[in-house]
Amino acid sequence: MNIAILGTGMVGQTIATALIQKGHAVMLGSRTADNEKAVAWVKANGNHAFNGTFADAALFGEVIFICLNGNGTVDALQSTKPSNFADKVVIDLTNPLDFSSGMPPSLLPQYCNTWSLGEEIQKQLPTAQVVKALNTVTAALMIDARLVNEGNHHLFICGNDADAKNTVKHFLQGNFNWKPEYILDLGDIKNARLTEGIIPFWVGVMHAEGSAVFNFMIVK
Repeated sequence: MNIAILGTGMVGQTIATALIQKGHAVMLGSRTADNEKAVAWVKANGNHAFNGTFADAALFGEVIFICLNGNGTVDALQSTKPSNFADKVVIDLTNPLDFSSGMPPSLLPQYCNTWSLGEEIQKQLPTAQVVKALNTVTAALMIDARLVNEGNHHLFICGNDADAKNTVKHFLQGNFNWKPEYILDLGDIKNARLTEGIIPFWVGVMHAEGSAVFNFMIVK
């Protein structure tokens, strides 16, 4: 499968490398076609690794991961055409965190309580099938759910399209060892407000535990 990763940071490269190792063709997208981190990643990952602009990557990918800084996500998407994303599953990992006042972060004011970055991404990409997922766990756990409790812990997803969410569930199971029974569908994309909203708490737990390799589990 051809997969696009928008973003060249640690999360984007972690996912991209894991997918190369699973046999997929992956393109890292950035603002410029000659992004140094993307070029270096391609050199390190063989002939199924590619890089290009955000627009190049969106055209390339059958499935698209958005792994961008929350504060710059909308500008990045507006640098390409919404039609590049048309009818594709877009997995949104972003979190609208504001570190301007130090730790712990708060949420960017335009993306909290009554609006989320996930909803804004769906608005910016009206013909795409946006699924919010993986934003509540650290990068190492994103690509291998077995790192915590043998995979017995919950991942929260939401989105407007049931088929797209089913595609994401199967993709995460097949590539990243997430158990379907622990992938909890919260409903439509509006509920990205919930999964984004717990991230400042997640950061607090990370500091208290001294580790980012943990997750939440719903017990009833």
